[in-house]
Amino acid sequence: MGSVILLSGSSNAGLASEISTRMGVPLAARVLERFPDGELHVELRESVRGKRVFIVQPTSPPVELHLVELLLLADACRRAGARERIAVVPYFGYARQDRRANGRDAIGGRVAADLLAAAGFDRVVLLDLHTRAGEGFFSTPPEHLSAIPRLAEALGKTAIEGAVLVAPDLGAVPLANRYSQRLGLPVATVFKTRLSGAEVAVQRLVGDVRGRAPLIVDDMISTGGTVAAAVRALLAAGCRPDISVVATHGLFTDRTAETLRALPIGRIITTDSVAPRADLGLAVEIVGVAPLLADAIARLDRDESLADLIAHA
Repeated sequence: MGSVILLSGSSNAGLASEISTRMGVPLAARVLERFPDGELHVELRESVRGKRVFIVQPTSPPVELHLVELLLLADACRRAGARERIAVVPYFGYARQDRRANGRDAIGGRVAADLLAAAGFDRVVLLDLHTRAGEGFFSTPPEHLSAIPRLAEALGKTAIEGAVLVAPDLGAVPLANRYSQRLGLPVATVFKTRLSGAEVAVQRLVGDVRGRAPLIVDDMISTGGTVAAAVRALLAAGCRPDISVVATHGLFTDRTAETLRALPIGRIITTDSVAPRADLGLAVEIVGVAPLLADAIARLDRDESLADLIAHA
């Protein structure tokens, strides 16, 4: 893989290092520093001329900082003569801003995707976007991978007799169906209304959960508001107080731990698409996605198909 260069931003250096180790390709040297006025300075410390460069950088919180860092890394590679620039973005910030709710909203997902194209990326590797329709944001060709097979495998290692998969909102129904195909479990759906960025209200629950152990599945855990609303609805419907939560992206904002600790959640499983936090005070099982991403990068370098890695509806 002499033509491949691996670069890492600062948002998830641990994941980039794991990908590097698995591929046997060292991370390229670069400088990321801030000027006194707060501007970011990016500089490559080795040649990328004529190379295919993969830049690993989830645009996780703080989203703007990590997004601009990714854009400047791409520009540095372009100006240094890189043959091809591929963004590896395991978590894509602004993906939830995929439509106008009130008619005068910005569609942040489209703006962020346009910035990647403007920075000169030739391709972007994504992992479990908020919706499949989000692929339409990108004029730069996307490779939309899924961690669901790895997460379902982690779930299947423990007893799931009498369990039921729960989509905590309508957007998570396709995810729940994909888990159902792998685990052979029934699906229930929570219908919710979002009141604010952190608050939701449940309208109704469809599906039989009485006496069953719920497995709540979603693409991300952010504030925990959606999970909390779903748990309350499930308990009111007579489920067993033995609840698991599974999501690809564990953002865990500042108040999430406090919200989730108050609930009868016995198991939380997520991936390291976002750098795991050590200060949560929650028992979170991490499923590594470095093997998946390393495999995808190696296949792209060999111009091989990614069909079995792609997220399917």
